[in-house]
Amino acid sequence: MSDDTAPAGIDSAAVNAWLAEHVPGLRAPVTFELIAGGRSNLTYRVTDADGVARALRRPPTGGVLATAHDMSREWRFISAVSGTDVPVPEPLAYCADSTVTGAEFYVMGYVAGLVLADRDAAGELDELARRRAAEQTIDVLAALHQIEPRAVGLAGTAKQDGYLARQLRRWQRQVHQSGAPDLALLDEVHDALVAHIPEQRDGIVHGDYRPGNIAYGPDGHVLAVFDWELATLGDSLADLGWLLSTWEQEGDVVPPATPGPTAAPGFPGRTEVAERYARLTATEVSDLPYYVAFARWRSACIGAGVYARYRAGVMGDDGYLAQAREQSVRSQGEAARDAVRELGLLR
Repeated sequence: MSDDTAPAGIDSAAVNAWLAEHVPGLRAPVTFELIAGGRSNLTYRVTDADGVARALRRPPTGGVLATAHDMSREWRFISAVSGTDVPVPEPLAYCADSTVTGAEFYVMGYVAGLVLADRDAAGELDELARRRAAEQTIDVLAALHQIEPRAVGLAGTAKQDGYLARQLRRWQRQVHQSGAPDLALLDEVHDALVAHIPEQRDGIVHGDYRPGNIAYGPDGHVLAVFDWELATLGDSLADLGWLLSTWEQEGDVVPPATPGPTAAPGFPGRTEVAERYARLTATEVSDLPYYVAFARWRSACIGAGVYARYRAGVMGDDGYLAQAREQSVRSQGEAARDAVRELGLLR
């Protein structure tokens, strides 16, 4: 018997049968709950008959752009870094058969930690724990970027050379397909970034590394890094640029690329974040303003795609505010344009 009230994206009977056969130790029937907060791939809490929770990830139920939402990519990367100094949920099983529930999916261990999705979430930690969370966030990113892809079986997983050029092409193409509210603005920033790409620093790129995609313990310790859907091989400084674009601090005029907890007391500022990373990785970070500008532009492109999918009704119902996303697309595009102007890349 299975749960007939499963959320959108889950064929309860078929997934129950598949899980019982492929996930060691799982006892059917299972129940499914869409975890609030997903903005792209859908994440469900899967609870079996013994009360053991696991997590299942699958793409949106429609409106998927080409090359986006590759579940096998997520699976390969969490499987590769599992057991390294980068904590991830335990990879349990991968389903390549899209007939089971309309798309490929994978199952991983459920990590019950605190996700610092916004400033309110930071209130769950005292200031000492916030400081530790910040330091741990940087330390884990540094550890990720020091992994040799070949050593963990990722060599040949993705193209590595020309990462920024490929990213600029990809997001430019996808934002045009999605129907962004102001393509002229995004095109202007794209052209300036393309003309001034810095020399690449090779490594693993998470693609969306920030406190909102990390589970922390009550002392601020990192328990697991989530949401590897954009992971690839390429320029590791892109991750640091993205983290800094989301790292809000008191007095900021420009909004962060995505909400986070870091304006709360106890979190260090962006300069300290960059300095700690540079020290841990022995990396020259003078080009960081470019990567932050790129991150804001990419944020606007991603936001436009997510906004289009929500309007089409294919992202599940988690209380998402479409109007706020539309405004965010515009503000991040304008912030990216201001950043490239400050760099002298655009008049």
